[in-house]
Amino acid sequence: MPDIKIKAQARDDTGSANARRLRREGKIPGVIYGGGVTPIPVAIESRMLRSALTSEVGLNALLDIEIGSESHLVVTRELQRHAVRGSVSHIDFQIVRRDQVISADVPIILVGESSAIHMGGGRVEQQLFSISIRAIPSAIPSSVSVDVSQLQIGGGLKVSDIAFPDGVTSDTDLEIAVALGIAAKGTSGEVGEAAPEGQPGESSGEASPE
Repeated sequence: MPDIKIKAQARDDTGSANARRLRREGKIPGVIYGGGVTPIPVAIESRMLRSALTSEVGLNALLDIEIGSESHLVVTRELQRHAVRGSVSHIDFQIVRRDQVISADVPIILVGESSAIHMGGGRVEQQLFSISIRAIPSAIPSSVSVDVSQLQIGGGLKVSDIAFPDGVTSDTDLEIAVALGIAAKGTSGEVGEAAPEGQPGESSGEASPE
């Protein structure tokens, strides 16, 4: 995962009035912390930030933030959004080292197609959409995948079935379900399916007429 370089400006006034002014000017207030340095309040052009965080790796992008003559290698740790508009209102960055193992949340992508489920008229139902992983910053993947091509109706895939890249681990319980093979309504395997009624000539529990 290559570094993405962005520029920021240090800000002295950290009050809410200044934050609103920055947002009107098309800038996002934020803070850089960690690495043994005093937290640094910053402002970043919203278009530049949006471009950086909509790259292939998204919020897990490794950013090289330049502030004047200084630069800091960071990852995004918290993104606050406006409750109504959904626009970014504040962002926190954590300073990291290239050799430091950090945690990150990445999406889970289902790949492949189950012919058994397709032919049986069922469906694949995803249960887990993201997972917390641990890796050095450059090894954090944009996503992790689970192959559903061998999934059967009534079967399931777990965290243990996720294909983690080399150098990537997770502390998530391996038994947690990721995807299930669900039967179509009214077919065998559906809970609560009605039992067939008795056929002519079969005993129904009542005495037969003489």
